[in-house]
Amino acid sequence: KRQQQRRELQLLGAKAERGQLYPRPRAEPGKMSCPSSQSGEQIEPLRYLSRVEAEAIEKELLEDYRFGRQQLIEIWGHASAMAVSKVFPLPSLPRKQPTVLVVCGPDQNGAIGLVCARHLRVFEYEPTIFYPKRSLNSLYRDFTTQCEKMDIPFLSYLPTEVQLINDAYNLVIDAILGADAEPGEVKEPYASILATLKQIRIPIISLDVPSGWDVETGNSEGISPDVLVSLAAPKQCATRFLGRHHLLAGRFLPYDVQKKYELNLPEYPGTDCVVSL
Repeated sequence: KRQQQRRELQLLGAKAERGQLYPRPRAEPGKMSCPSSQSGEQIEPLRYLSRVEAEAIEKELLEDYRFGRQQLIEIWGHASAMAVSKVFPLPSLPRKQPTVLVVCGPDQNGAIGLVCARHLRVFEYEPTIFYPKRSLNSLYRDFTTQCEKMDIPFLSYLPTEVQLINDAYNLVIDAILGADAEPGEVKEPYASILATLKQIRIPIISLDVPSGWDVETGNSEGISPDVLVSLAAPKQCATRFLGRHHLLAGRFLPYDVQKKYELNLPEYPGTDCVVSL
């Protein structure tokens, strides 16, 4: 038995030395490439996902890799909070109180916003949540309870007087209509919410897909965030993003998934789960 264990360890060590133990996805020959800013080696351009591709990756993570939906939402929400703290660290906020308004929709993107708010509270920000249509999904209700237990306040309505929002908060997090939103006309109460957010002067951070945008084509009628946080991999609409900061958040995709979909994700610095694009 000891000899068998010794052989297994030797085999693992030999694979590690040859780089075979944890192989990284490599660019296939003959593909268009661009220079890496970090190492100078040739890498393929970043892949921007269609709606179908994004859904296929999430389905594979849930069914083949046995991620739980709550687990994915937690990963993305935590990474979103890390992205917020990277772009807007506490000392940089203009107001004395580190207030943040998190506007959540009824589906998965809204749940990610709830998790983001909870982690921001742990990071010593002061989030307030506006969640006008609470989901009946028990999983999403759990995220709501966690925020309530941490004494994060929930607004009963969003002020239509834009100056009240500008005066009360340092920034707004848009977690309303993400990649899972159906394309087409935005319905109430979200149409009115987006109309208000279009008028505010404080920065807006959109999670994954700016609300009011189509996942692939974008939408000039949607909001124009200052910061876009793409989750797992950027969506095609991100090519039309004209804000100040575009970040990729959620460093967890298995290498085989990255290779299968030719994502060509950038290297994350150190042990960070967020990288600037």
